[in-house]
Amino acid sequence: MKPQVTLYTRDRCCLCDDAKQVIAAAHPHADFDYAEIDVDSNPDLVRLYGHEVPVITINRRKAFKYRVDLNEFLKKLAAST
Repeated sequence: MKPQVTLYTRDRCCLCDDAKQVIAAAHPHADFDYAEIDVDSNPDLVRLYGHEVPVITINRRKAFKYRVDLNEFLKKLAAST
């Protein structure tokens, strides 16, 4: 089963843009499903993540917040399968 990667993001967030680039760079090296969720679209998500964005979860477990490194991302993906 492929890992599920979810990026919790918001508009005008440069760290979120950086995280999206890392995730896109990882796709040729790893097979995973990907979803983006705007935290500002849901008051519960705003309470949960507040100013922590971007947050990346792998199989619903928080893996990164603020910054993500490509090599670390790939390692965590491999460990999740």
